[in-house]
Amino acid sequence: MLWLDAHADFNTAALTPSGNIHGMPVAILCGHGPAELVELGGPGPALSAADVRQIGIRSVDPGEKRFVHEQGLEVFDMRYIDEMGMRHTMEQALAGMDDNTHLHVSFDVDFLDPEIAPGVGTTVPGGPTYREAQLCMEMIADTGRLASLDVMELNPALDVRNRTALLAVDLIESLFGKSTLMRQG
Repeated sequence: MLWLDAHADFNTAALTPSGNIHGMPVAILCGHGPAELVELGGPGPALSAADVRQIGIRSVDPGEKRFVHEQGLEVFDMRYIDEMGMRHTMEQALAGMDDNTHLHVSFDVDFLDPEIAPGVGTTVPGGPTYREAQLCMEMIADTGRLASLDVMELNPALDVRNRTALLAVDLIESLFGKSTLMRQG
């Protein structure tokens, strides 16, 4: 699973300073939370932490940060992207996939920098630019492994002249294979 988000969403009820369950989905998917949520789709956790790659992370609570490291989540935060570039980041995040990979992408629109995507409820400055986000989506599409997608956090009431919604549609089109690639082969 690729988790494109400003937030790690790896809090638990014991760790979270806010108590907001929307900061807990990755932890719950990995088996850390109340049984009613962990086993919602069947017995046991839905994922192993080893199956998760987080990209664009830049807002993590202190206890959550420790827990992410303890559980071995692979996180490509914005500093990593700044230092290594989006191409290298995506090569690392997508490494190891094979023909049996069911790739799920969770696209939280707050993954994007609020300068280009203001229509979210939890903006965090310093996210990927338009071009970085396009490259991310195009590289995912290039794998041919995308099998499922969820899109979160788009809030039309906070958007500016539909700017964020149109950007999200543009990026999702790229994720599904739309390309402006002009070079051959």
